[in-house]
Amino acid sequence: MTDKRIVLSTAGSEQEAHKIAHVLVKRRLAACVNIVPRVQSIYRWKGEIESAQEWLLLIKTRADKFPAVRDAIGELHSYEVPECVVLEIEDGSLPYLQWLEKATQ
Repeated sequence: MTDKRIVLSTAGSEQEAHKIAHVLVKRRLAACVNIVPRVQSIYRWKGEIESAQEWLLLIKTRADKFPAVRDAIGELHSYEVPECVVLEIEDGSLPYLQWLEKATQ
């Protein structure tokens, strides 16, 4: 087990996804953010089934940075309830994990 994490979020536009990604990396809250374009999301919102095209953010960070990542997403996001879930990175390439550590210090 490592202290490294992947945070998942979505954005409603490419511009918003880039804005969030740049701020997270600039603040050293994330070492890297991958943006996966045009994912189709089907979800329930306010009692209705909705469909939207979104941009998926894969945010690489550390466990101790997650609260600040979550807060920044809430601050920067246009959604009333933005997605923000964290996944543990159990293991990985040691050089990559070391780079992630250094990039978020």
